[in-house]
Amino acid sequence: MYKIILGTLAGILAGVGTGFAGLSAAVFIAPMLTVFLDVEPYTAIGIALASDVLASAASAVTYARHKNIDVRRGRTLAISVVFFTVIGSVASWLFTSLSFGNGVMTYWMIAATVCLGFNFLLRSSSENKKTTKMLSLSSAVISVLGGAYIGIVCGFQGTGGGLLMLFVLNILLGFEFKTAVGTSVLIMSVTAFIGAVTHFAINGLDEIGLLFVCVVSTLVAAEAAAIFANRISQRTLKKLTGTLMLGSGIIMLLAEIM
Repeated sequence: MYKIILGTLAGILAGVGTGFAGLSAAVFIAPMLTVFLDVEPYTAIGIALASDVLASAASAVTYARHKNIDVRRGRTLAISVVFFTVIGSVASWLFTSLSFGNGVMTYWMIAATVCLGFNFLLRSSSENKKTTKMLSLSSAVISVLGGAYIGIVCGFQGTGGGLLMLFVLNILLGFEFKTAVGTSVLIMSVTAFIGAVTHFAINGLDEIGLLFVCVVSTLVAAEAAAIFANRISQRTLKKLTGTLMLGSGIIMLLAEIM
């Protein structure tokens, strides 16, 4: 019963993060399963990725229904991310002992979460557009290089890459916030699927009951959050997302230190 409750709670938090901000379920599910249920980290990441697939796909449908996905402008990033996710996954398959350093990556992701949280709370859309204008000449390069980095990280570390994609789409490429989230979850549904298949192929399918609980709770919460997100203003969504990310980053930092 304890495992079901924790798995459901992790899935709900992950679903809210996915539906609101296109965050990967791995941000919430993997640490919670590892810390509170002693699930082996590689298995926990596989469960998080599997949860990402349906939740991201369902959220993408909702955002598309409200015309908050821009496939044309996000096409280069999407192709780059998917291509390099395959490269990273194959490399991970062949060299499973390699990693970017889990400790370094953990603190980097915490720092990125906190910084983005502050950005969404304090910066206006017009300030983001100024940044975008300065980078407009190199938008294709940003998409390719950003996609390469995101894909490699997704393939090796088993994350959906939602946080990184949101940064590239909203901050560097100047997408409206809802469009950035919608485009991000669409791309993430593909990268998460590739990562999940790779993880289960390498490690096998363990914890089937916990997997089912996380997948279902994440899907339901993500769909509810996506529907709500598309009914509120860009400004309100941005502030709510900033608060969620800032709080999550601080909690993860405290958990890591303690």
